[in-house]
Amino acid sequence: MTVMPIGGEPFRARKLNFIATRAAEEMIRQCRRTAMLLPELADALAVQRIDQPGRLFDITDYPDHDKELITQALGEGEVGGVAAFSNGITAQIQEAVVAGVWHIRFTDAEGRLVADYVEVASIPAVVRQACLALPAAIRHGPAPDGAMNVMPLLTEIGDRITRHRDGEPAHFITFSLFPMSPEDMAFLQETLGVGPVQLTSRGHGTCRVVATGTRNVWSIQFYNAMDTIILDTLEICDIPSVAIATEEDFRDSEARLREIEEAYFK
Repeated sequence: MTVMPIGGEPFRARKLNFIATRAAEEMIRQCRRTAMLLPELADALAVQRIDQPGRLFDITDYPDHDKELITQALGEGEVGGVAAFSNGITAQIQEAVVAGVWHIRFTDAEGRLVADYVEVASIPAVVRQACLALPAAIRHGPAPDGAMNVMPLLTEIGDRITRHRDGEPAHFITFSLFPMSPEDMAFLQETLGVGPVQLTSRGHGTCRVVATGTRNVWSIQFYNAMDTIILDTLEICDIPSVAIATEEDFRDSEARLREIEEAYFK
């Protein structure tokens, strides 16, 4: 029984191997903008902190071969997903194999690319921006027939939303420890609504992170190898920690990027 529906196939990690091939050698010689970008990303990682805004690198106007090489050099890491905006713009988000570096592509309602960025951050700014317009309170009608615990749960959620402040520790509600009828879950889904952000993390197994339609309320679902939910929770927080890069990630990624630059771009 899940709190929020998940759409689309989860992201699959891609090994960082193209730039080590002969086919990449000529592309690397031609793509000087990519060669200049990598040390700038490493420098940004060296000073990035988890509680600070990230740094954006606009690659929208880069030549196509540079963009392809950047995509291949960064690879696909553990976290990916989408953030949707009311104006029809969708941000496609993919973490690099070096954690804390993100590739974000913005497309319009017709699927046309309108902006292309690389960002060094704990989480891309678009994830927070997409959730800013969500209501910070919940409203609902009377309990449905067959309800067991949804009304006191909604009271708890509403109280936690009101008390939550940016940067505070998350509050967890675990459904495996909280008996809920199908009527409870349906009413909970209807009340919280569907939000604009969906993320998938594949760090240790699969974890799917979905923003509800209520600010700071997230559905977090952990899956086993058979794609069966083994833990279903709500998390009341700014951004769930499972999707956030740490300061240790920044330092490790800086070292990794400098190794890649030294080995293939000099």
